[in-house]
Amino acid sequence: MSQDAASATSASRLQHMPVAFFAMIMGTAGLTLSWQKASHVLGQPLQISQLLLILAVCLFLTVVISYGLKIKRFPEMVLKEFNHPIKISFFPAFSIGMLLISVATLEVSRSLSLILWLAGAALHLGFTIHVMTQWIHHPKFQVQHSTPAWFIPVVGNVIVPIAGVEHGFTEISWFFFSIGLVYWLVLKTLIFNRFLFHEPLPEKLLPTLFILIAPPAVGFISYMKLNGGELDSFARVLYYAALFLVLLLSSQIMRFAKIRFYLSWWAYSFPLAAFSIATQTVYAQTGSIGLLLLSYFSLIVCTLVIGLLLYKTFIAVRSGDLFQPD
Repeated sequence: MSQDAASATSASRLQHMPVAFFAMIMGTAGLTLSWQKASHVLGQPLQISQLLLILAVCLFLTVVISYGLKIKRFPEMVLKEFNHPIKISFFPAFSIGMLLISVATLEVSRSLSLILWLAGAALHLGFTIHVMTQWIHHPKFQVQHSTPAWFIPVVGNVIVPIAGVEHGFTEISWFFFSIGLVYWLVLKTLIFNRFLFHEPLPEKLLPTLFILIAPPAVGFISYMKLNGGELDSFARVLYYAALFLVLLLSSQIMRFAKIRFYLSWWAYSFPLAAFSIATQTVYAQTGSIGLLLLSYFSLIVCTLVIGLLLYKTFIAVRSGDLFQPD
């Protein structure tokens, strides 16, 4: 391939780089946190989570730099995604990635964790306000645009307290938790209305059903931080709501297995990692043998799934399949 042809191919890939790539950061950072938890609760080697943290940070920098180049060279394409009724929900995956890496770096550098937390929380609040303003005032949104991806900008606020409490920002953490929890219930009602009374999700978006697991699972983890680690009745409601959704979606595994690879497959990753962390947390509080087995099982499943996603994504990036115009 000539130098000009290679340059044109690179530019074309950059032009059509989807913002959904940021979901990779959520998945790999979530897996890092799951193995961090396993090192404390299940006695697994800490080195695994340290290697995963390096991977998550490298992926984060790669995606941020690449999408930054897209913003510089193809701002009109970025604006097109930012104004898209579905794709707009993936921009806050960037701030969520910062928040998750902030949690993961607590044991490495509290100062770095604090910087990432402050920047991630402020940016995510801005995304939340902007997206909700769009929903309220713009007529472009239709029923078919409502998908579980809508949880990302609003319900992502429940992630803030996980590191926020550790840094001493308790009241601010309650503020973000309240936003995520209340509007999770509102959005869940709207999305289930779409499921029940309108056309089903297209194949490409079916993996986003797994995002339904994340709000109660992450909400549980966050609430436990805010509640001083006490496993009270409300905490149990959140955890078992997540467990039911895992069972519900697992019963449809053959349906998901038939879907060809899309970048939306990354919707499997973070919810499964969050459920793994939540399960280990409940086990640590109860000592239940059943929850111990589920802790190991969920950790293995999310590790294998994210490993498969990384492999599939690498192959698709090499072939250019992920850089095609819609």
